[in-house]
Amino acid sequence: MSVDTVSLTGWGRTAPTTAVRFRPRGYEEAAAVVRGRGPRGVIARGLGRSPGDAAQNAGGSVLDLSGLARIGGVDAAAGVVRCDAGVSLERLLRVLLPLGWLPPVLPGTGRVTVGGAIGSDLPGLDHRRAGSFARHVSALELLTADGEVRTVLPGTALFDATAGGLGLTGVVLGATLRLRRVSTGLMAVSTERAGDLDDLLARFTAGGDRLPYASAWVDLTARGRATGRGILTRGEHATPDMRPAHAGRTRLFPRSGAAPGRSPFPGLPPLPGGLLGPAAAALCNEVRYRGSPRARTGELRPVPAFFHASDSLPDVRPLYGRGGLVRYRFTVGYGQEETLHRVVRRISARRSPAVRAVLQRFGAADPGLLSFAAPGWSLELDLPAALPGLGRFLDGVDEEVAAAGGRVCLAQDSRMRPETAAAMYPRLAEFRELRARLDPAGAFRSDLSRRLGL
Repeated sequence: MSVDTVSLTGWGRTAPTTAVRFRPRGYEEAAAVVRGRGPRGVIARGLGRSPGDAAQNAGGSVLDLSGLARIGGVDAAAGVVRCDAGVSLERLLRVLLPLGWLPPVLPGTGRVTVGGAIGSDLPGLDHRRAGSFARHVSALELLTADGEVRTVLPGTALFDATAGGLGLTGVVLGATLRLRRVSTGLMAVSTERAGDLDDLLARFTAGGDRLPYASAWVDLTARGRATGRGILTRGEHATPDMRPAHAGRTRLFPRSGAAPGRSPFPGLPPLPGGLLGPAAAALCNEVRYRGSPRARTGELRPVPAFFHASDSLPDVRPLYGRGGLVRYRFTVGYGQEETLHRVVRRISARRSPAVRAVLQRFGAADPGLLSFAAPGWSLELDLPAALPGLGRFLDGVDEEVAAAGGRVCLAQDSRMRPETAAAMYPRLAEFRELRARLDPAGAFRSDLSRRLGL
């Protein structure tokens, strides 16, 4: 097992803190770290894709599980796989797709570990049908505060606290997942432009769930009658009769990375680091909106290109400057569309340089005590952390979301106040009580848990 002292941040590169990082090679080495933890406790970490401070532990220990990445038996007949927590969804997809299976839920990046997907209870593009990630876990191995490894099953209090529990109930070491059967490695995709937010919401709901995977890019720099305009993308798994004759020669998995000089914003040259101001963001968004088809159906894309298109692009974080980026994701219920409108208008009126903004629809709430997804609309956006007054602005948005009965995603948060989190998550007291009973000494801690009092 390797050990070093490092400065760590989330993917957003805000608020670095220093911790002792352990990289175990097996379950017993991981258990030894938990048993020998110091007074500041320990937190698990995967590939570091959480934008905020959920996988940091200032002055304590961080258990890096990226080396625990074994994929055990794949039962292709039953559609079940057993794997370690450090396996990435990208790798799992590469192994499973040729066998005719997919991971149960695919978020917008494959560079997330199975353990991270459980700890965040990640929702995918078809939440209305499939729910979040932990709903498809049939068992998990959890390293608890006493240094023992327990098998935890769905329907138990410990499982519900661990699903979306941000690593604060223990260290997920492995899991058994139920998979999804597919008949090809392609997606049939439709794309359409919407002229404003009302138009976008109407298009989202018009087709029902005939095409189960759906998300929209929203132009948060557009103002006036175009406020909230966007591009809606929907998809379904292609059937063999949709597959063209040449598809057998098509590369199912695009090469990682991108050609040198390729821009993450099509149509524009690469921008110098840290120059993503309002004018540049508005230009990026205008090119993207105008360059998208008004309406297109039946386009075939490889599964990874549909779900994880951003993974093949260059790292966009330098565009947000040295201060990093803040990812803000919230959800409000159906019937609270006016709150969504107000938030979009506030961001637009502020001329915030937002080039990434993703709108989704959620279905039934998941059983995790701190799971984020709930029936309604979810908007996720990235903003430069160094924007003047950003903290006060987002505090105001927090209040508006909370007043509408909505919530901000804890797994991606880097700046919310503890009283706001308590107001948004009604089962937080139940989570705290269970943690106090199972881990009275506070073995599992993170910068986020201290900041929000979790």
